[in-house]
Amino acid sequence: MEERKDREKSTGAPQSGKPYKVGLVMGVFDLFHVGHLRLLKRAAAECDYLRAGVLSDALVRKFKGIDPTITLEERMEILAAVRYVDEVVAIEDDPSRLLEWDRRPFDCFFSGDDYRGNPYWEWERGELRKRGADIVFFSYTKEQSSTNIRRKLEGNKE
Repeated sequence: MEERKDREKSTGAPQSGKPYKVGLVMGVFDLFHVGHLRLLKRAAAECDYLRAGVLSDALVRKFKGIDPTITLEERMEILAAVRYVDEVVAIEDDPSRLLEWDRRPFDCFFSGDDYRGNPYWEWERGELRKRGADIVFFSYTKEQSSTNIRRKLEGNKE
């Protein structure tokens, strides 16, 4: 089977039978774990081309109140090595999916379902639909997260 990285990128409408041409995932991707991998794999299965947006260290501090363990450059390098990802971009100023669509249009944004039902996300979903894009939620990997890994590591610092 040919890997995504090695295949020629399609232009125009999806030729693969997948529902979307360009997909987007965004996140911190700190302490890369199986939940990240599963999200990327599921998103790649739904689109011809998958872009991963990685939040800058400053945005992580602003929105999560923590410093990432892994630098932005290293997080981007890790994602670039994942066969499901076709492109990696830094999200430096604002993680709005609408602003990202204005910069680099996409057909679908993929996320964990921990944001399903969030009023702001539902509003953004409606705005993206006006632009011809959508948001698809996948089951969140509750048993594994960077926060859980961080807590385990902090518990071992005795």
